[in-house]
Amino acid sequence: MSRLKERKEKNCLNCQAEVMGKYCHVCGQENIEPKESVWHLVTHFFQDITHFDGKFFSTIRYLIVRPGFLSTEYMIGRRASYVNPVRLYVFTSAFFFLIFFSVFKLENSIPSGTTINGKTLEQISSMDSTRFAEFTRQINQEDGKPALSMTREGFARYFDSVMSNTGIRVSGRFYKTLAAYDSALSSGTVKDNWIQQQLIRKVININNKYHYNSKEVQKAFRSSILHSLPQMLFISLPLLALWLKLLYRRRKEYYYVNHAIYAIHLYIFSFLSLLFFFSINKINDQLHWGFLGTLMSFIYLGLFVYQYVSMYKFYRQGWGKTLMKFFLLNILFLITLALLFIAFVFLSLFNI
Repeated sequence: MSRLKERKEKNCLNCQAEVMGKYCHVCGQENIEPKESVWHLVTHFFQDITHFDGKFFSTIRYLIVRPGFLSTEYMIGRRASYVNPVRLYVFTSAFFFLIFFSVFKLENSIPSGTTINGKTLEQISSMDSTRFAEFTRQINQEDGKPALSMTREGFARYFDSVMSNTGIRVSGRFYKTLAAYDSALSSGTVKDNWIQQQLIRKVININNKYHYNSKEVQKAFRSSILHSLPQMLFISLPLLALWLKLLYRRRKEYYYVNHAIYAIHLYIFSFLSLLFFFSINKINDQLHWGFLGTLMSFIYLGLFVYQYVSMYKFYRQGWGKTLMKFFLLNILFLITLALLFIAFVFLSLFNI
């Protein structure tokens, strides 16, 4: 409560409504004198921060230790004591993807200066297709394993990069320019439908944009897909709520919004669990402690256990019926995510 003097006037300075008590019943603003000291401004700031922290951490604690509890509290109307679910989702998802994109950096896996049989990548990339074919043939004829100073997987990626300098193959044909493709279409030697034409044109544009460097194309493509994950998850959330609505369609007391709030809380818990998972994974990469791998497996399994218990607590049905709906929901949602991922892969292709 503010220590500033209460105004004698009973009109709200914010909305001009008549104030019956200390607070306006229309907008909630406190009816106090507008002049305040610097000390009051500072103390009010720290009071707000402390109050937010208390509400935030208590909400997170209930979310973790009492599955389904916050969704039930929201449904029956007890909401003031907890952080708004939508606001909490925005905060946790933003923090999660900030860490996620920091962990999954799209860097070249082939270090500069890498050599293959004494030749640098720069020397190999300058070879024409005939010289490169002879170079790889010599490697394959050597006794034992190829004398490569990088991994087999890295060489395969580089091999693909060099071979792509002749153009990206689509439907068994090579096209380096749009003019070449248009010429093939006009001559009648190529008969592609509208979708095929758009795809081939996009591939040609990508080749020209990245100068036929498949490593850069793949890097841009992966980056586009990764940065579309927040949108994909955001779209999947109301779809998850829709599946819940259909699975519990006989429970008339549960409106679509109630299913959406439950889905939001489930996503928030998943973000927090995955953040912990990534942290343990980073530590394990450095220390290689066996029990950390076991802990990561428990975290992954815990996501499904949490979902099952939260469904049981929130929807208040038997363990067997909840288990059946748990499996059915995950199958339906897995199909939904797969379809969304395919859609976003195509969108990512047209965004690079």
